[in-house]
This record gives sequence, structure tokens and C-alpha cells, in this order.
Amino acid sequence: MPKYSKRRIVREKVLQILYAYELNQDSHSLTKDEILVEINDANDKKFAEDLISRVIINKKSLDERIQTRVANWEISRIAQLDKVLLRMGICELLYFPEIPPKVSINETIEIAKSYSTTSSGKFINGIMDAILTELKEKGELKKSGRGLVEETISKKSDQ
Repeated sequence: MPKYSKRRIVREKVLQILYAYELNQDSHSLTKDEILVEINDANDKKFAEDLISRVIINKKSLDERIQTRVANWEISRIAQLDKVLLRMGICELLYFPEIPPKVSINETIEIAKSYSTTSSGKFINGIMDAILTELKEKGELKKSGRGLVEETISKKSDQ
């Protein structure tokens, strides 16, 4: 069994909570408390709670971003798990400046490979790459620290 990072495990727990919330459409507090009880690190717990609340609060705008990338599909036709994973990944791109974009995308893809369909990884990769490109082009990608180090280096060497 492969050893996952603590953050991968936290993201998987967030997926479980958001998926249950999506199916039940009621308060996620009890589910959240039960699933996050095993997380002892305060930073990991805060990350999980922030990600959960930001996905729920921004669900409509996250879905609009997804919809623009699936031109001939209704968002309702996307597998529920894939939709939740996309919301999580896009939310990390938009609202977590300390997490490098590649990490958010790779983690979302890897979790999709474990929990969703065989084609989910490629599907999610395509949508998240397109959204990342759009965010960069519009200057909406707000990353700090090591999040854009690689991009800054490559831009300097191109000049």
C-alpha cells in the first residue's frame, strides 16, 4: 500500500465530507466532525475546514468555471465525485495562495484515479489545466512563495 502525504489524506477526507454534503444537501457539521476526528495536526485541520467552507460558499462560481470548460456537456452529466474533486482543485487554485498550482492539480488527479472512474484523471487534468491557463492569462492566479518559482525562472531564461 503506497504511503500518502498527510495532505493527501486530508484532501481525501474533505472529498468524503463534500460528497456526503452533496448527496444529503444538509448540514455537514456532524459528518465533518466525525471524519476529521482523526486529524490531529492543527494546520491540517484548518486546511480541511477552510477548503470545505470555501467549496461550499463558492459552489456556484466554481460550477460556472467548470461549465465553461465542458462546452457540449451539461454539468449535471459530470460524475458527482468528479464535480466535487474539480470544485476542490479549482478552489485551491483560487483561494490557497501557498499551494503551488501543480500540487493542486496533481493531487486532484491522483485522488480521482483512486476514487472515481478510469477516465476521470484525464478529464480532470484537462479541465484544471484549461482553468489554470485562463487564470494566468487574466492575471487572476494569486500565488505566493514557491507557488510560481518555476514559472518565474523559465520566464527569465526565455528573455
